[in-house]
Formats: sequence, structure tokens, C-alpha cells
Amino acid sequence: MFAALLVAFGLNAGASATLLIEEPYWKLGFFTATGHSAVYLSGVCAQTPLILRRCAPGESGVVLSRYDGVAGYDWIAIPLVPYFYAVERPEDVPLFGDAKIVAFLRDRYRRKYLKDIVPDSPNGETPGGNWYELVGSSYDRTTYGFEIETSPEQDEALILKFNSSPNRSHFHLLTRNCADFAKEVINLYQSKALHRSYVADVGISTPKQMAKRLVQFSASHPELRLSRFIIPQVPGDIARSKAVHGVVESFLKSKKYIVPSGVASPIFAGCVAVVYFGSGRGRIDPGYEAMILAPGNEPERPLSQEQRRDYRKALNHLLADASLERSDENGYEAWKHLQSKAEDGLDRRGRPVLEMNIGPQVVKIGASATNVLTTDAPPQFIRALLTARLQSELQRSSLGKVSGRQIGRDLQLLQRAMEEDKTLETSLASWPPIPAIRVSRF
Repeated sequence: MFAALLVAFGLNAGASATLLIEEPYWKLGFFTATGHSAVYLSGVCAQTPLILRRCAPGESGVVLSRYDGVAGYDWIAIPLVPYFYAVERPEDVPLFGDAKIVAFLRDRYRRKYLKDIVPDSPNGETPGGNWYELVGSSYDRTTYGFEIETSPEQDEALILKFNSSPNRSHFHLLTRNCADFAKEVINLYQSKALHRSYVADVGISTPKQMAKRLVQFSASHPELRLSRFIIPQVPGDIARSKAVHGVVESFLKSKKYIVPSGVASPIFAGCVAVVYFGSGRGRIDPGYEAMILAPGNEPERPLSQEQRRDYRKALNHLLADASLERSDENGYEAWKHLQSKAEDGLDRRGRPVLEMNIGPQVVKIGASATNVLTTDAPPQFIRALLTARLQSELQRSSLGKVSGRQIGRDLQLLQRAMEEDKTLETSLASWPPIPAIRVSRF
């Protein structure tokens, strides 16, 4: 059932519509925790970002969403891999994301495919605005997917409607937001499947309510074969996204709102609690029984707490050797410092690299899993990068959002990087084996 999403990173097969709900982040996560909503269609592709067509064999579909303040358009279609990672091939996703490399990849994609919609600023530089939400979503936040089966005839009907209707923005936070758009798209496939809640969300459409309704609708329509997945936030020093909530839930679970309200009016605060708990029937956990979907990998169950501890021990064993520099033991901070001084670029195959000045010499460090071991960068730099990624993946906040296959691949990359460092050659024999690692297809 995951074929449509798997092939989004490879070959196309079947047709599906997937409701995407994305966690809130940065300022959006501070003021409201409702997040963002979009729809992925595996059988619909983009002739241009504003014109839809049926996918050809091997194509992976598009993500459609409503945006505010992007060239006056109501919706824009972005291919799946660029939407999440701002690159065109899964193997080019950087191992560790920071603001600089994400901005570089986003702007590169904009200049190549979106310049008619988002042109350069008058001085030729990258423009400001909300266009960055079009590509690279997974650097900012974790996404949950709820996939149902569709038919080619339903795809054709949607393409005809979207291509023949005006694409002009009338965005309104309360009445025509991103969740309203997702509701309209899903309801084109399954009439009246989704609707807003006048109790839990005071009549405002929210991503979490749309997911709840789709799960309930699919329970009474098993032929839709609902499946769930998680696309985790890319490891890095960008702040981790927050849990997604509904309107009343967001108010109740936020101390900055509920505490002052409780002091000013205990009756009002009590009413909010009654509404929240009274509307709890069918409350949804977006990550419940969801599989981890990472670029280039098959879906996999998230790591358990025990597995996370085992992999953490394996990492600590690799870093515990006395011959390793202290910076390796604190790879996360060490790599953040190194990456902040690097310039972003591409190698001859179009894969991301980081360029650093070491005296008069410019050193290139491969930034993706496929080129991290192919450059002549100093071994300690490669170790710092891989250690930073692993430490980010294995932190407590990542539990439930990472798979064993990802960790296994990264631990093996780190071990290979150490094996290729001649200064560590004498100590390799004492290293313990890495437990339960399964090799990924990178």
C-alpha cells in the first residue's frame, strides 16, 4: 500500500491521494500549533507549477497546497522530492541541514524551476517572502501522511477542474486556509469525507481535524486502504518542529495562553477544558502505527526506546577510542562551528558539497550520503559531520521519527570514515561490532 509513496523516491506505481499534515515550527509553532496541510497526488504531475497533467511512467506526482503571498496564486504544484528536500534526487539530500545549505538548495531550485513565479529581487539576489515554503519542507518540520487509494478517472477529474478554474489567491486564515484547501482536494476524490469541527476547532479548519476525519471516514470505507507514514525532519541545527494540535487543544496545552486565562477567568479556562475533553471522541495521534519513510529506503517501523539506547551505545563505542580528537566526542557542536564557516556548492555530479578554506587550500566535503566519503577532505571533518548527524538522530526528541536502517547506514559510514583514517589504523581491532545494522541502498 505504500507503493505510491515509495516510488515517489523511485518509480511510479498505482494512484493515491495523501493528506499531509506538517508540524508547526519557528514563530508559527510559538503563536499557534495547528501546523500546515497539503495533499500529495501520486498520479498527477506538473506540466508547469501552475498546470497539471497525468504522470508518465516513472514520475512521482506532485504536492499541492494553498499558500499566502506567493505571486497571488492560490495553489502551486511541486514534485514530491523537491517539495520535501529542495533537491531533485533522493540521494542528494544533505546529511546535516543548517540555514545556509537549506537557503542555497532552495534558491538553486527556485532559479531553475520557479523563477517565473518567484523572480529575483531588483538587485538579482534571492527575494524575500513566503516562497521558501514551496520547497524543502522537511528541513523545517516533520510531516505525517494519510494515504488512500484513488483511480485514474478521479485524477483526470481533478486535473480538469484545477486547469480550468482561476488560480487566484483568496487566502484567509479562518475561512480559506491550507486545511480548507486540503479538504477541498480530498473531497473531490471522496465526497464529504472531510469537514471542519465547530466544537474542537471553533469552526476553523485545521490539519489535525482533517486527518481525524479521514481516518474516521476510511474506517467505514475499508476499500480506500488507508495507510500512514512519517517523513522526519532532516537532522541538523535547525530548531525541531513541535507537535501539531487543534485550535482548542493548542490553547489548552499552551501555558502562555491557558495560565493567564485561568488566572483572569477560571470559568473560561474550565469551559475550554470541557470543550477539549468533551470533543475527545476519535482524538488522533498522527504518529500512531505510522511507518518511517526516508528517501531511498523502504518504509520501516520507528526505533523503540531500547533500540535507540543500543544504537547510542554503538556510537559511543566508536567515539570512545583514545586516539580520537575531543571534537569527535562533541561532534554536533564541532560540526555546527565548521559548517558555519563553509560555502555551499555542488560537485561534478550535482551533489551538495561544503567548501572550506584550510590555509591557502580550498577543501571540499561531501554533504550527502553518496559523496561524503569520496572527497579528499581531512578525516576529522568527515567524522564531525557524521557524528553530528548521528547525535541529532539519536536525541530523545527524535524518538518515533527515525528508523534503524537510517541509523545503521550512518554508523557504517562513520566506521568506514574512521577505517580510512590511517591515524586510527592501530586501534580498529579493539572496536566492538555495531549491533543490528541493516545496510541501506544508497
